[in-house]
Amino acid sequence: MRLHEDQAKSILSARGIAVPRGFTASSAEEAASVAAQIGGPVVVKALILSGGRGKAGGVRTAQTPDEAGRIAAGLLSGRLVTSQTGPSGAVVRRVLIEESIPVVRETYLAMAVDRGLGRVVVLASGQGGMELEALAAASPQAVIRETVPIPTGPSSVQAEAIAAACGLAGPDAEGFTRALLALWRAFRDSDAGLIEINPLGLALGGGWLALDAKMILDDSALSRHPELARLRDSADDDPREAEAAAVGLSYVRLDGDIGCLVNGAGLAMATADIIEMAGGHPADFLDIGGGVGEDALREGYRIVASDPAVRAILINVFGGIVRCDLVASGVVRACRDFSLDAPLVVRMLGTNDEDGRRILAESGLAFQTAETMDEAAAKSVAAAAGARS
Repeated sequence: MRLHEDQAKSILSARGIAVPRGFTASSAEEAASVAAQIGGPVVVKALILSGGRGKAGGVRTAQTPDEAGRIAAGLLSGRLVTSQTGPSGAVVRRVLIEESIPVVRETYLAMAVDRGLGRVVVLASGQGGMELEALAAASPQAVIRETVPIPTGPSSVQAEAIAAACGLAGPDAEGFTRALLALWRAFRDSDAGLIEINPLGLALGGGWLALDAKMILDDSALSRHPELARLRDSADDDPREAEAAAVGLSYVRLDGDIGCLVNGAGLAMATADIIEMAGGHPADFLDIGGGVGEDALREGYRIVASDPAVRAILINVFGGIVRCDLVASGVVRACRDFSLDAPLVVRMLGTNDEDGRRILAESGLAFQTAETMDEAAAKSVAAAAGARS
């Protein structure tokens, strides 16, 4: 789950990382009022769940409250298109108004889960700001990468070494070290997958501040953090993804026309691949997992089948924890309750697979069966083609 900048900064501030004083606003009038309350020049930032805002004009400095109001009005009136939003952009519903703080140096500091290594890594650079990605591409050695031990996190000695590697010394290095150790506390306490501070700025008067922050939390750990789960902004989510998440299913909309209902992320990705190899295109990634009930399966099938782009549906289930008869019952209920009639191809193997196929056969639904994934993909592609013609 991604957090907005103001939400991430609140978490960082609570762990000891200084942030600029700021408030959010959802109208031009409110933005001008907030700017007047802060006093002096302010920075007006579009709050969207994507990066690249600065280069896209989503971060601008205002010298007066009236100017802050005009900038906010422009941002709040439409979508902001950045390098990370896609061509449709993201709707700006709120802006963040912060005091403008002169800095003498910008650095980069981040912590992330490296799934390949199965470790947490610290990423740091003595240079930060909007050009960091270009810097990292041109000079990979400019970004320091260090793994940190779990559960203790980086030691003071390791943090000091990272600060020194960033070219810092004296009080500046001491402040950077404290920020790094505080970042670990925020990362650990929130079960984050990524926290990125870019830039971590050294103020003209001394001291480091998180001038921008990105934070992604582990969805699987949100049950341990109800106070963080409440921060979710679902305004720009695909409604089908939100509906699937509500019943414990993992759904991602894709660009094709063959709906997929599969158990297990690995099998779901393999199913998508084999559909492509057969000449078709998957419409979604839907992993029903191993512990869902019939109601959730009914809802999952409804979500897949209700996509107007779907021309055929492939159910590919390897019954282990999840039973094939349970999947079949959910599909039959969805078809009866919602009058879903997309061509259906079923490949079921494993626990109660014969019962699953029997339930489908006795339901009166028209469906094809397949023994192998190649056969299932080929029949799905043919069914989708037939539905298009």
